[in-house]
Amino acid sequence: MARAVVLGGGGLTGQCSVRDLAASPTFDQVVAADLDLGLAERAAKAAGPKAAATQLDVRNHDALVQLLKGAAVCVNAVQYQFNLTVMQAALDARVPYLDFGGLFHMTRRQLALDAQFKASHLLAIPGLGQVPGISNVLAMEACADLDRVESMVIRDGWRDLTENGPEISFTWSPSTFLDEMVMPAVVFEQGKYANYPAMSGAEEYEFLPPVGRTKVYRTLHSEPATLPETLHDKGLQHCEWKEGGPGIEVLRTMALLGMASDKPLDVKGQSVTPRDFTLALLKREKLLGAPEGIVVNDWEILDIEIRGTYKGKPVTRHAVGRFPPRPDWHLTATEYAVGVAGSVGAELLATGQVTVQGVIPPERSIPPGPFRAMLKARGIETAIVPPEPPLGPVRTTTK
Repeated sequence: MARAVVLGGGGLTGQCSVRDLAASPTFDQVVAADLDLGLAERAAKAAGPKAAATQLDVRNHDALVQLLKGAAVCVNAVQYQFNLTVMQAALDARVPYLDFGGLFHMTRRQLALDAQFKASHLLAIPGLGQVPGISNVLAMEACADLDRVESMVIRDGWRDLTENGPEISFTWSPSTFLDEMVMPAVVFEQGKYANYPAMSGAEEYEFLPPVGRTKVYRTLHSEPATLPETLHDKGLQHCEWKEGGPGIEVLRTMALLGMASDKPLDVKGQSVTPRDFTLALLKREKLLGAPEGIVVNDWEILDIEIRGTYKGKPVTRHAVGRFPPRPDWHLTATEYAVGVAGSVGAELLATGQVTVQGVIPPERSIPPGPFRAMLKARGIETAIVPPEPPLGPVRTTTK
């Protein structure tokens, strides 16, 4: 009996992994485990009879190990600060592991566990979501036949076409987003890492429709944590991440006001951290995910600009991904793409299509052909241009 466990299975992205895994013939049971039992039960109910819900705090090591024992794979969709905690439990339970990203610094710490996972004949994949994840796999495939890779700029833009949609909503962990707005952006340049201010390096970039022209900024992200080392032999000298779209300036303002701080604040005799207050407020105001009663119609475009040489001649390639919403599941583009990337990765692990061991990033562990084909079957299109043709037009419900 093949069982998948999704930690944070009631969250914005974890719920999608639960639902997609439950639709796969690979798994007989999918467990949605969450600190909030109500959210886990909602996710399991939406996923159907193969899904079950359980309440779990990942800080309870013994309970986590017990839950993971015998599972075919652990999909970790909890906050990235707990990645090492969950990885240790996966080691003790002897279960393959993947997560959705470690915001650079955590990813680097996770890579240090490589020898332990190899010794246990296990695989852990840090950052197998949408970005990082799909971005890493596409970048690696786009560089595979190049003689040299000189630079790589990973840009991500989004646009919301939802009719009567909210002015503000969070489709990805607000806690992680707030960290991205204040922590220095790490850029790999001239063969070494350098820190830049968060939200620096602003530029207008023309993404594929339906996103179009969007202002993007440097923020801290996980792709530069692994791709420079992976592509070292091809001479990569520059790698950076930029993102932008509606709401990013609001996030920056929130972060500058200190709403991401973990330093306790005394409010009328009560000690509370600004971050805990912010997260509780967003939850109360129902700003996490798309609100009920609307048809989701937001889109996200990934565009990786790669410069290098092919057969001795200069070449520029673009590895692109177009991420649609999943309105019938009431999931935004980000929720759907992150969750599906994780579930596809879990299926590849459980079916033996990934055989490497250790702590291995997506670009060195995931076979691009099967991965991209499984994404396409779920409505997520990708292309590497050239040699592949550009993505065709897309239908949206916008007027």
